[in-house]
Amino acid sequence: MHYTGYLDFWFTDRPITERVKPFVDLGIRHLNCFFWRDAPLAELVAECQHHGAQMYSTFDGDMGSLADPGDNEKTYRSWAESLEMADRFGVPVLYVFSNQIVPENGIEWVRRLSGNYTEGEQYANLLDQTERILKLAEQTQVEVRVECLNRFHFVGKILVDNPQLAADWVRRMNHPQFRLTFDTYHQQRGSGELLWSLETYFDLISAVHIGDVPTRQEPGTGEINFANIRRTLAELGYDGEIGLEFSPSTTEAEALARTQAAFPLGR
Repeated sequence: MHYTGYLDFWFTDRPITERVKPFVDLGIRHLNCFFWRDAPLAELVAECQHHGAQMYSTFDGDMGSLADPGDNEKTYRSWAESLEMADRFGVPVLYVFSNQIVPENGIEWVRRLSGNYTEGEQYANLLDQTERILKLAEQTQVEVRVECLNRFHFVGKILVDNPQLAADWVRRMNHPQFRLTFDTYHQQRGSGELLWSLETYFDLISAVHIGDVPTRQEPGTGEINFANIRRTLAELGYDGEIGLEFSPSTTEAEALARTQAAFPLGR
């Protein structure tokens, strides 16, 4: 296994480009950021290269809603641009979501659809658009990943808000570059059934993101039994990414130490 660090959550007392070195100093060399269009991406990539790290994943904060037929031109165009960016900078992973999220005044909103579409119509459109996007992805080495976003974290209705639907989305595409991320924070808040989902959807999973509930901090700060999750991952033979997608409750070093106790590498 290997850890990936989130530049949007750790070392937030300094500019984002100055967060790379402290991650590397802690031994974390695969780094992620949100909203690539809003980030100084070229500077971040250069800083990663300087310190022997890699910009590992990102996503487009203005990709539109795959669930909205009115956004079809926008989502296709934005994905072409995202894939070109990822290919140019060597970013191996891009994330996709069913709906456009709009952060405003500390609240994350789900943008209203352009029309009165049923959930069935939204899902059919999402599948069609994903198929188009994956044809673009085939021209690159980029892996596209989906995760369910819990319905309580956002204001508004997200179409893919449970692990069953996220897994169905991946299985219907049946594409080697389209994979599932298991996110403990989102799933526990929205659906629970963490161990069942790990076992049931393990063949689809490329990454595990950790964050305790309800505060989205490191393991041991909330209600999730991470020892059971670690044991299940070991039984399943998981050896992939452990994404540190949480805000440390104290210092970053202490949060990493608690994470290492819950998810020791090489064991």
